[in-house]
Amino acid sequence: MRTEFDKELEERLVRYTAIDTQSDETCQDSPSTQIQLDLQKVLQAELQEMGASDVELTDYGVVLATIPATVETDAPVVGLMAHVDTAPAYHAEGVKPRVHPAYDGSVITFPDNAELSLSPENSRYLGEKIGDDIITASGLTLLGADDKAGVSIVMSLAHHLLANPQIPHGKLRLAFTPDEEIGRGVHDRLPADLGADFAYTLDGGKAGELNYENFCADGATVKITGVSVHPGYAKDKLVNALHLAGKIITTLPLATMTPEVTDDRDGFIFIVDMHGTAAEAEIHFALRDFELEGLEAKADLLEQVCAAVQAGEPRASITCEVREQYRNMHHWLRDDMKPVDLVKAAYEDVGLTVSSKPIRGGTDGALLTGKGTACPNIFTGMQEIHGPLEWISVQDMALAMQVCLKLVERAAK
Repeated sequence: MRTEFDKELEERLVRYTAIDTQSDETCQDSPSTQIQLDLQKVLQAELQEMGASDVELTDYGVVLATIPATVETDAPVVGLMAHVDTAPAYHAEGVKPRVHPAYDGSVITFPDNAELSLSPENSRYLGEKIGDDIITASGLTLLGADDKAGVSIVMSLAHHLLANPQIPHGKLRLAFTPDEEIGRGVHDRLPADLGADFAYTLDGGKAGELNYENFCADGATVKITGVSVHPGYAKDKLVNALHLAGKIITTLPLATMTPEVTDDRDGFIFIVDMHGTAAEAEIHFALRDFELEGLEAKADLLEQVCAAVQAGEPRASITCEVREQYRNMHHWLRDDMKPVDLVKAAYEDVGLTVSSKPIRGGTDGALLTGKGTACPNIFTGMQEIHGPLEWISVQDMALAMQVCLKLVERAAK
């Protein structure tokens, strides 16, 4: 169904996705890449132009702004958030967004990759979007609707509210974060700088989905130092670090514990990256589970495997470092479900049936919730993210914006 918001949402998403903003997990700066600031400066200028208050770009790379209340109320201050970075998992430079108006159900082809195609056969939800305006990339990159769809929705909402002060709402705080894709979107100073009683991320999938449960996540780095010897004189001397890395991988029960064989509430161990030489090698793992006990069990298993391979080759050195990334937001939200109940009512106001689907991943909302500001996650419509088949329906984005309008009106009451 067409709405008054479709044109602006489409225009913003096309314009924002064309700006390169990929984050870099190997850099410890905040933000991790300076190109993220290219979009942040655009958002800062647009917020100032539309009349938002307290617009600032922080020294840690977050754009903050206020939409002042239009009614006198003691309503809570509501935060709305989206992240500007795109994932390092796939090519994200030179994105060329393409709009497919009034999708007719046929196969979508990509001008820059003749072997690639998108259809309801390989993306089932697309079959429900007949007649919608679909946006994809051109075949060589991801699109970046994750999460520039969220950015577009929040920016369009701000524009609409500022242009229509007769709409009753309390004080709103907006935040556009960098580095969400590498787990560093919520700086320690952000909760206080945001100043919201509770918040919502716009960073979800299908229309109607509402996320208030997500994976607990840790990262693990295994470093292997072998014994480097010229291969021509290596008998009984060489200890090949790559062979030991392979032994660690094959010893893990990956047939039952990797992302490609797990679903629903099953956790996993994911080999993110492996590199090195015969002398030194390094493996990066992502550990995921909805419960802390399961997460700890996966870390223990990895450490036990490393210890066993080390014991079998004492001339090598094998270390396993596990570091916390984020936790299940439901561990905090279950003690106070008011923010969840409020947004559920807003979904119902626009005729949506709420699907409370746990996220097999994480959001800035998980980190923000863990730091004291409850932050469930609202859908945007993004699909097939982190790859060249990524797509989104403009009308799904418009539905999310309507939910946000109902949400801020309800919060004012």
